[in-house]
Amino acid sequence: MEIPSQIAEHVETIAKHEQEFLASRSLPERFAERVAGFAGRISFVAVHLLWFAGWTFWNSSHLTHWHFDPFPYPLFDTLVALEAILLASFILMRQTSLARRGYEREHLMLQILLITEKETSAIVRMNQRIAARIGLQEISQDEEIKEMGAPTSVDQVAHTIQEKLSNEVSERS
Repeated sequence: MEIPSQIAEHVETIAKHEQEFLASRSLPERFAERVAGFAGRISFVAVHLLWFAGWTFWNSSHLTHWHFDPFPYPLFDTLVALEAILLASFILMRQTSLARRGYEREHLMLQILLITEKETSAIVRMNQRIAARIGLQEISQDEEIKEMGAPTSVDQVAHTIQEKLSNEVSERS
């Protein structure tokens, strides 16, 4: 099944924006992404289980004579704590990068929605004029359709939402 050209064009545009975003990341961001990506795999868990078991075996087994980190394994504790700090930092860096990309997508979506709202309102107004011209007075004079054809004030909508949310918060308190 062949994809319609309009959809293919949108897919290419989205892919281009994603590639631009990925290419714009700094070296530390790319490194953090790779480390966090590896930490999210089962192989990461397996490597750590083997490492922990090997460390414990080596330093507590009677088969080995040299215990470089005897029980309660202070060096091991230090290394695991350091790894946890670094891993948490890499994951936070990755989350920050993903959040930044999410904000960019939200802004793009808002722009598209605002353009779509203007276009839709214009189409409704044109349809009202066509209805009036061909004698469909019921449609051309319908108040709900007139409201849909009027431009939407984004500032007013945002203010109304903020007001509604602050009222709900104050009612809960």
